[in-house]
Amino acid sequence: MPRKPKRPCSFPGCPNLTDGRFCEEHEKLENRRYEKYERDPAAKRRYGRAWKRIRDRYMNAHPLCERCLSEGHYVKAEQVHHKLPLSEGGTHRDDNLMSLCSACHAKIHAERGDRWHQHGHGEGN
Repeated sequence: MPRKPKRPCSFPGCPNLTDGRFCEEHEKLENRRYEKYERDPAAKRRYGRAWKRIRDRYMNAHPLCERCLSEGHYVKAEQVHHKLPLSEGGTHRDDNLMSLCSACHAKIHAERGDRWHQHGHGEGN
């Protein structure tokens, strides 16, 4: 299956082409800016060292994107997502987690209206 053509990085003045929203260099900058200025400070308290251990264990048990796998595609998972966000009463239990590729994770949050549409209100989980 042919891949989508690369598109320009969304960072102002950047000439790089990318598969995502930002090139690799500016994606890191954007993530840092988001964490510092837009992410709910309470989220930082919920995602500490214990979450990192849970996330790593879950990723080892589920190395493929569960959403892509349900459609018959084998794509490496890059993130662990909470089906019900912690801010809405979700937990770190396995039945509330799913491993996702970055594209599926971004789609879910875009559908929910998190992060890119309602600045300051997203969980980013």
